[in-house]
Amino acid sequence: MKNDRYLSRFQVVLMAVAAGAAVANIYYNQPILREIALSFDVPENKAGVITILTQAGYGLGLFFITPLGDKLSRKNLIITLFSLLILTLLLMVAAVNILEVWILSILIGILSVPVHVILPMAASMNSGNRGKTLGTIFSGILIGILAARLIGGFVADWLNWRYVYGFSALLVLAVTIMIKISLPDFQSEFNGRYFQLLHSAMMQIKRFSLLRQTALSGGLLFGVYCTLWTTLTFYLSRPPFDYQPHTISLFGLVAFAGALIAPMFGKFAGNGNTSKSLLLSISMVFAGLIMIKLIPGSVAVLAFSLLILNIGLPANQVVNLSIIYTLNSSSNSRINTIYMTTYFAGGALGTAAGLLCWKTGGWSWTTSQMILWSLVALGIILKTAKQLGHYSLTANDLYVPER
Repeated sequence: MKNDRYLSRFQVVLMAVAAGAAVANIYYNQPILREIALSFDVPENKAGVITILTQAGYGLGLFFITPLGDKLSRKNLIITLFSLLILTLLLMVAAVNILEVWILSILIGILSVPVHVILPMAASMNSGNRGKTLGTIFSGILIGILAARLIGGFVADWLNWRYVYGFSALLVLAVTIMIKISLPDFQSEFNGRYFQLLHSAMMQIKRFSLLRQTALSGGLLFGVYCTLWTTLTFYLSRPPFDYQPHTISLFGLVAFAGALIAPMFGKFAGNGNTSKSLLLSISMVFAGLIMIKLIPGSVAVLAFSLLILNIGLPANQVVNLSIIYTLNSSSNSRINTIYMTTYFAGGALGTAAGLLCWKTGGWSWTTSQMILWSLVALGIILKTAKQLGHYSLTANDLYVPER
């Protein structure tokens, strides 16, 4: 059944806020790990497990929950997940030992996946203006990630780490009420059983070559993004910079540029310029990496390079999403599952590779690794751009029947 409903500007912004509020819960813990360790009198490495468990829970939710968006009411699925997330956040506020925090961290990760129900929902309901809509929602995701780190640190400094989760619970509650009141709903089309749904999600890999290509290139570039921000702190804390943590955190502000400019790339891609948008985004990534590589030690060059990188990397993600949501509207959640699972796997591998390169050869090896990964992504993007030249990216133009 084709969905003909159209999202208003307010509804799109609400979905962007909801997506940001959801994904922020994955990152609130990063600046408050030390406070949690002190609170329970445990070593910092035990508190560090919180981040790993939250990410692991998020991965589980991506694969096992988000495909349900193609089977159940997406609006009701979002409200249910948010309601359970609120309860889990309140339990975190009252946690009495580190074991409880670990268990609740897994649950927070699992229940923070409504963002990947919201994205395919928006793509299905605003097919005529898909690129701009996805760009706006992805901006909300980026702002949520960046704001989580800032809010987590400031709230923990002024009050207590528990207030961070209390604040999040109130924010998610407000968003849930607004979704209940303001968002429309429609019936999803998959009528099979749950395990058939998971099997069908895996079959999307075989069905769509563009899904394979965008997932691989997106995963590689997210790996570059994770390498960059994982090792940048080490780089800036040593000569010739010797910056303190509060100074280093200011460099994260340039990432807001990506959140502001990403919708422009989505709109540009949606106007028949998808291939150009892909090539422009990867060009910006290369320009930023080459400047960092060839001109080390310059604060001005580093800041400008980070600005370019944090436009190019999110822009590539927005364009990729605008591509995959044209493949088959009735399978958007399953397609999103494959794409995002690959995407976050690339991020995890990028983090590991970046740390290994930093330990082995410092910033020189790390920048070389990022350039190498970007070159591989470029090869895939060139193939994708060539294939896109044969199609007009409108809903279901690239539809392949499911067998």
